[in-house]
Amino acid sequence: MMSEIDIEQYKITEEPFYQAQEDEVELYQAAYESRLPMMVKGPTGCGKSRFIEHMAWKLGKPLITVACNEDMTASDLVGRYLLDAGGTRWLDGPLTIAARIGAICYLDEVVEARQDTTVVIHPLTDHRRTLPLDKKGEQVTAHDHFQLVISYNPGYQSLMKDLKQSTKQRFVGLDFDYAPSQVEADIVAKEAGIDTETAMKLVKIGETARNLKGHGLDEGISTRLLVYAANLMNKGIAPNKACRMALVRPITDDADIRGTLDHAIDAIFA
Repeated sequence: MMSEIDIEQYKITEEPFYQAQEDEVELYQAAYESRLPMMVKGPTGCGKSRFIEHMAWKLGKPLITVACNEDMTASDLVGRYLLDAGGTRWLDGPLTIAARIGAICYLDEVVEARQDTTVVIHPLTDHRRTLPLDKKGEQVTAHDHFQLVISYNPGYQSLMKDLKQSTKQRFVGLDFDYAPSQVEADIVAKEAGIDTETAMKLVKIGETARNLKGHGLDEGISTRLLVYAANLMNKGIAPNKACRMALVRPITDDADIRGTLDHAIDAIFA
């Protein structure tokens, strides 16, 4: 089985840029060395996925990422039998592949998955470190280098979309948030290749929107969207238009909120 899996396709060959804010790199590394399952929490677009990519590169481990959704079944994670010309054959799912090859398996936005799906991770997140493949009659023992990482946005938690305590208490956790102004400006400047002054103006617009969270906005403007705006500006789009297109139109249809943000954009890029 191992010989059939191209491990190199899951390796990150170039360093993903990540600007550390505190000691999260050292904390994650200690958790990995202890083979502890990791939970990363924070708002949309604040750098959670980039951080995991950076850590996989830093540790030299393969990374298998699964974008969770409400239609995802346990079979989507562990595998299923398929019909082909030769009859039936078993196809491992991403979680099983990660456990076999010793990869970091990253379940992104795990609360989007159904709770009856996420329970399949339980045996991998305690002393057993095993994954039962009930349909196949096999029990996979996780590779020594395997680690499970999950992420979610606490801002979207509800009674219907939250992890069970029996799942939460199998992980160690790191909280993420948007970086301080200067650090975020440095990130935007680095990612988009723009000057720091312009990046700082974009950050000010982002902070204006984040102050409206809970007062008309479900979520503030992410660092990711700030980079999008900068990329548009690099293509010759006027700052005001780039900001409206990348920072305002995607996040709200409310006329009053749009007006407030448009006014802030005009004032900052006057």
